[in-house]
Amino acid sequence: MRPTRIAGLAILALLWVWLSVGLLTSADGFNLKNILIAAMSGIIIFVPLYKKYVRGDKK
Repeated sequence: MRPTRIAGLAILALLWVWLSVGLLTSADGFNLKNILIAAMSGIIIFVPLYKKYVRGDKK
């Protein structure tokens, strides 16, 4: 993978972590609903990117 893709994925991951921490420390607190929302958003964001860039490089 090229360094620009690695940097872009790292920035996206840091942004996702920052927003997830903000969600989990919000007024609603640390509950199952917020955990599931953070997990589902991570799946929606990172699974297609993994399939495109990481698994696609092995071909």
